[in-house]
Amino acid sequence: MLNAYMEELRKISLLPAAEERALWIAYKDRSDAAARRCLIEHYQPLVFREAMRWHLSADVLADALQEGTLGLIEAVERYDYRRGVAFSVFAVHRIRGEIIDFLNREGKGKAALSIDEPDENGITLAELLSDGSEDLADQTGRKLLFEHVSAMLPRLPEKEKLVVEGVYLHDRQQKRLAEDLDVSLPYIYRLQKRGIRRVRGMLSRFIHESKNDE
Repeated sequence: MLNAYMEELRKISLLPAAEERALWIAYKDRSDAAARRCLIEHYQPLVFREAMRWHLSADVLADALQEGTLGLIEAVERYDYRRGVAFSVFAVHRIRGEIIDFLNREGKGKAALSIDEPDENGITLAELLSDGSEDLADQTGRKLLFEHVSAMLPRLPEKEKLVVEGVYLHDRQQKRLAEDLDVSLPYIYRLQKRGIRRVRGMLSRFIHESKNDE
């Protein structure tokens, strides 16, 4: 099965931008099932790339690819081409989320979120979240902090969420995100900083509320 999947991947080539947009229009505006199927097929390499990050054995990899494909299908169904965000940026966290959930269920891996993993500038999410007035990890417990930061990210404005998740959850470089989103690198840094400020504010409110409940 895995060999057959690999053989099919070799046949796939990237879609020209105009052709891909035409497929999105056909699927989203006219409910064209063939266009939907074509989009899913041509983004299968994205699933493979995400699954390969985990260096899994062949049997587990085959299941992870199936789970990642479910994330890809969900992304295709939810994606709005009118918003101007590259589909690969939109889809990658759903694909990875499905794979991570599967690995966690099977005891094969753990969630990717790490506040201690530096970005390409050597800055960690923990350092950005901290405002110097309190040790957030000590205040809430590291595991609890992970859980609440994860829960807060979907509440960010779309582009801020894509950038913060891309840098800290998906190990993407800011310059690559700038290319995918078709914006300048300084703008990506501004989105990153704004997103972190919002998460810091939400986390501070959570800590304050937790103290009041004690």
